[in-house]
Amino acid sequence: MTSPTNAEIARVLERIAELLEAQDANLHRVRAYRNGAETVRAAEESVAEMARAGGVEALTELPAIGEGLGRLIARYVRRGRSELLARLQGKVSPEDLFMEVPGIGETLAHRIAENLDIQTLQELEQAAHDGRLAQVDGFGQDRVQAVRVSLAGLLSGAAQRRIRRATDGKQGEQPTVAALLEIDELYRRRAGAGDLKTIVPKRFNPEGEAWLPIMHEEREGWSFTALYSNTARAHELDKTHDWVVIYYERNGHEGQATVVNETNGPLAGKRVVRGRESECEAHYAKGG
Repeated sequence: MTSPTNAEIARVLERIAELLEAQDANLHRVRAYRNGAETVRAAEESVAEMARAGGVEALTELPAIGEGLGRLIARYVRRGRSELLARLQGKVSPEDLFMEVPGIGETLAHRIAENLDIQTLQELEQAAHDGRLAQVDGFGQDRVQAVRVSLAGLLSGAAQRRIRRATDGKQGEQPTVAALLEIDELYRRRAGAGDLKTIVPKRFNPEGEAWLPIMHEEREGWSFTALYSNTARAHELDKTHDWVVIYYERNGHEGQATVVNETNGPLAGKRVVRGRESECEAHYAKGG
């Protein structure tokens, strides 16, 4: 793969800044991407080669490049695309991401997206370790193991942290359920009132309508981006205006959560963060 030039990397960062600003994101976050773009454009060395040789650590030695920006640049150099930019442009396609993993072609990528309702490589990595991927037609033991190995390389340190969490139960850094539920409530209220900018999602939108509200907020030092779920499963179950997907990032730690209306058990009728039901139960028990 040809390495992107400094000008190309800078343009990606500038475009992210432009979209964040247009979507009313925090001005400090917008400025961080603009400052990063200026640093990359002015660098005398190839930033792409720095990323390939020294990874994120080498990039953070540059002025105005923190761990979060460093990871974004390193991923862009490695994959030739920015997930954040695609998300801001409404062009997120899980199948395209999954096809980056060796051994996963178009058919298998479609089965994953359809059967597991996941959208990121991080979620795919978790599914490969918790047994869900093995339940998808075409994924025997050997193929699942190959996916695990490939994702460990693609996701680097972030993947290893998730593997450790899946195998020894340790929690990585993530926002509190209180913060996630607050973002969910604010997003749905502002989306319902028509107060948010909307983007044109690429998937399931043949008319090219700008219907998907997007919100950027800061809480507990985290940068959040919230959108309604635009997956095949959400459309099939008519949950596109119920399920809220929240992306979060802080100091290089990033992830994604989905908040839904619970329909069963003690939390029935309440908003719940998938996978963190016990924490939500404790949150509501305290009057949250």
